[in-house]
Amino acid sequence: MTDRMLQFVSRPQRQPPKRGVADRRADFGEIYRDFALPEAEAQASRCSQCGIPFCSVHCPLGNNIPDWLKLAAEGRLQEAYEVSSATNNFPEICGRICPQDRLCEGNCVIEKGFESVTIGAVERFITDNAWDEGWVKPIAPVAERPESVGIIGAGPGGLAAAEQLRKQGFQVHVYDRYDRVGGLLIYGIPGFKLEKSIVLRRREHLEASGITFHLGRPVVGGMVDDETGIGFAALRARHDALLIATGVYAARDIGGPGSGLDGIVPALDYLTASNRANLGDEVAAHADGSLNAAGLDVVVLGGGDTAMDCVRTAIRQGAKSVKCLYRRDRLNMPGSLREVKNAEEEGVEFVWLAQPEAFVGDDSAGGRVSGVRALQMRLGMRDATGRQAVEPVENGHFTVPAQLVIKAFGFDPEALPQLWDEPGLEVSRWGTLKVDRSTTMTSLPGVFAAGDIVRGASLVVWAIRDGRDSAAKIIDFINGQAMSAGQANAMLVAE
Repeated sequence: MTDRMLQFVSRPQRQPPKRGVADRRADFGEIYRDFALPEAEAQASRCSQCGIPFCSVHCPLGNNIPDWLKLAAEGRLQEAYEVSSATNNFPEICGRICPQDRLCEGNCVIEKGFESVTIGAVERFITDNAWDEGWVKPIAPVAERPESVGIIGAGPGGLAAAEQLRKQGFQVHVYDRYDRVGGLLIYGIPGFKLEKSIVLRRREHLEASGITFHLGRPVVGGMVDDETGIGFAALRARHDALLIATGVYAARDIGGPGSGLDGIVPALDYLTASNRANLGDEVAAHADGSLNAAGLDVVVLGGGDTAMDCVRTAIRQGAKSVKCLYRRDRLNMPGSLREVKNAEEEGVEFVWLAQPEAFVGDDSAGGRVSGVRALQMRLGMRDATGRQAVEPVENGHFTVPAQLVIKAFGFDPEALPQLWDEPGLEVSRWGTLKVDRSTTMTSLPGVFAAGDIVRGASLVVWAIRDGRDSAAKIIDFINGQAMSAGQANAMLVAE
């Protein structure tokens, strides 16, 4: 081991510098500036090169983190990029949006006492530098194969699978109902976490690699193939294998008194409107204020990463006030604590241990919400999983003013068998697609599934992992089909 490593005892942890709060509240640009080369090398050198790399163990992709940190510390940046990209199709995206404080960095062995290595920031630097240096080349398969694979969904899972399949020479076609590639990377995640040019650059790279995108093509039932969409049955007939990587888009909801008032909106509708407006699209609901927080008291319900995206978007839209209500406390929330800190710096107020019960406002037709009635909670006994239950505080009712309420309770699957008129496509009791875990194949022969549509709402990094795994199984399936066909032909010749 070189003397460049194990520097955590002498070098303090440094995150990339953040833009000033006033500046970042004023636009949707990314808040973190890039490391300079000396600082990236210095931070990478803090790695302890431990015998059991818990950072890799707790990375869904199993990234070889200590290896590329060592290479970066030694200034061998092209090699560092090659090692990083060998296990991760989009390291520059994961370096920006992964909750490293819950995954790799949160399990760094030096975290207790010395603070973790800044793994995400170095990962981002390595790949951004690779793009700048021209090291990211289009895929050039050794040989082209005639078989084609159709992928439904241009989100991270579908794109990861597409790239892996294209490396093996397959003809890859990606279908998506939206007009841009990226799924939630484009329409769900705000620009202050992931600037859209990063995703658009990946699309250009994949197109240059020979992957064909069919955008604005919703999948419907039957053999339809026109401007209204393309039929699921038609896709099965067109391709040698099919991968479903649609993600989950149906918003979870709560009812209760006043839930039908105007001004109560799902998180994804709100974020999509904001992202489209920032991309230059004309969005009527954003322009007329229906999905715009400007000048309003805003309350966001939920404690996950989507809720953090909503509160920080509302700040940038010029909200009068922004509050986030969550039924547990800070330590028990599912979202990234780093994002909570960023939100607090920008002016978001968190109301912990608050359970929404009802919405108050004008009861007349078309009446608008004016507040959220909530109940103060407290943490009780731990359940079988070790998580503390929440219980109400007596006489703990209170009301928070709001003219815009954003519900961020997560997402559930859409009813794909009904949407696609395919009753043979089996689903679980949660509505996710059932797959054979050893092959990732659904109940339909030659139809595979990956990502949130199988796993349920989860992280981008897990979608990438699932897409890579399914691609490997699709390759095995097609190779097996080709071998069977070859054997059949040989038998015919012999006869």
